[in-house]
Amino acid sequence: MPDNANPLDFNFIMASSVHDIKNSLSMLLHSLDEVSQEVNELQLPVADRMATLQYEAARVNNDLVQLLSLYKMENEALRPHIDEHFLNDFLEEHVARYHPLFKVKDMRCDVECDDSLSGYFDRDLISGVINNTLANAIRYSHDAICVSAFRESGGLTIMVEDDGGGFPVNMLEQPGNMTEGVDFESGSTHLGLYFAYRIATLHTQNGQTGYIELSNDSRLGGGTFKLHLP
Repeated sequence: MPDNANPLDFNFIMASSVHDIKNSLSMLLHSLDEVSQEVNELQLPVADRMATLQYEAARVNNDLVQLLSLYKMENEALRPHIDEHFLNDFLEEHVARYHPLFKVKDMRCDVECDDSLSGYFDRDLISGVINNTLANAIRYSHDAICVSAFRESGGLTIMVEDDGGGFPVNMLEQPGNMTEGVDFESGSTHLGLYFAYRIATLHTQNGQTGYIELSNDSRLGGGTFKLHLP
């Protein structure tokens, strides 16, 4: 049989492997949630370490979701499902996932959003962006994060501010750029920002396209991430 009779599609193999790993990790996260609940009820001293394990597992899961989504986008197999969502409930739900870690790290995370504010977007895709942004904010902040949503320039803006050291200059100039490679000092691959950039551009309305914006003008003294949706 010729060597090229059935050439391997490495991208497909990688995507399939990532999908399987993500499923296994989802089961692990579910088990961790159950164990964590029992640990908290019994007030065992390992509660702090359980919160850290949940956080790190959630970060890996977020990365896998991003990789799968980007693969589908590259193969034109990802279509956003736009629907109306109320922002206050949406943001409170995502912040609540990290409450155990906020407690362990003695951090506060405020949500500022009008109860009546709603927007049109793909819930799953935007959830991926917010989860990753919050995970990074927790990693680089000192003790305060603020998540907010508001109307701006005829569209919807979701903003995450922190009191960390801010974004590097190269990220501020091109927030969706992947050409900078890996930052071995911080461990950053810029994948999260690239994912956020691509997800934002999938949201279009009346000739307007979503985009992300980074700055170091946070009210808390650190970095500010903005997701603008039309």
